[in-house]
Amino acid sequence: MTSRDRFLAAAACQPLERPPIWVMRQAGRYLPEYRALKAKSSFLEMVKTPALATEVTLQPLRRFALDAAILFSDILVIPEALGQSYSFRDEGGIAMAYRLETRAQVDALAPVSAVPERLNYVAETLAILKKELAGQKALLGFGGSPWTLATYMVEGGSSDDFERVKLLFYTDRATFDALLEKLTTALIAYFQMQIRAGADAIQIFDSWGGIIAGPDYEAASLRWIRAIVTALPKDFPIILYAKGTAPHLTDQAFSGVKVLSVDWTNDLAIVRRNLPANVAVQGNLDPVLMQTTPEIVRTATTRLLESMRGSNGHIFNLGHGITPSAKLECMQSLVDTVTGWNY
Repeated sequence: MTSRDRFLAAAACQPLERPPIWVMRQAGRYLPEYRALKAKSSFLEMVKTPALATEVTLQPLRRFALDAAILFSDILVIPEALGQSYSFRDEGGIAMAYRLETRAQVDALAPVSAVPERLNYVAETLAILKKELAGQKALLGFGGSPWTLATYMVEGGSSDDFERVKLLFYTDRATFDALLEKLTTALIAYFQMQIRAGADAIQIFDSWGGIIAGPDYEAASLRWIRAIVTALPKDFPIILYAKGTAPHLTDQAFSGVKVLSVDWTNDLAIVRRNLPANVAVQGNLDPVLMQTTPEIVRTATTRLLESMRGSNGHIFNLGHGITPSAKLECMQSLVDTVTGWNY
């Protein structure tokens, strides 16, 4: 069984001797080869240059026995393709070129039909990766959820309180829905393009799903995710990661996604027992452990694996993206522990 087959079998909740493993946000400053490449090219240059994006995607797989590669890209390529560009603030965080404040600005965004052509560099990268991986590793595409993208577009970048986007949701639902409808349609076209280009699975990152009031999560986020899943090929593996949304896991499980990626604050074994048997789980080691020691990582990883013993449908992952401060020796300890494990 290839690594690709192992990953797809886990996503389909089929029994395996060990869980497949990949790590969210595989590229990063924790890899010296990434830092060397980053010294020559900006982040956005690497995202938009297929040869560079391919190289960054493959770097972790050359070092570690991972079962899947995740496309090197960024969730904010969608707002950019719609005409709202972005950059990185010197002090950290995202700065959009402007804030969406009116219905006129929402209506003035580029037509969603332009998205596949404007993001063709992503399709080119996936096509190269598909050839490079030669069917041995799973290839994951991804994108942000409509709600998470809307937070950046309405707030004008990274935010501490998300006040503007919440006010839009509560006081001008027509404009909010118009924006989310446009983002949903754009993401459907984008994900369909990724699938045509060779992605074996798609992960949707609802990174800010946990900041909306619980009773409003459905209207603000999940209904739009459900619309995306419904529009994609039936039974295609869709993974949903929605940070801070533990109370909504059951609703997410019935959204049509095949895998729920769970953040590190949840007990994954309890989550597994409470979800339908045909929905796989992904996760969920605390990323901060990657800054400790190989011994601590081995102990924590073993504890998580033991808690999942006898369970089908588990993809081992961190509970959030790997950080720039992660240690290579800790990453190696993680991979060795998982690949040496037997359920």
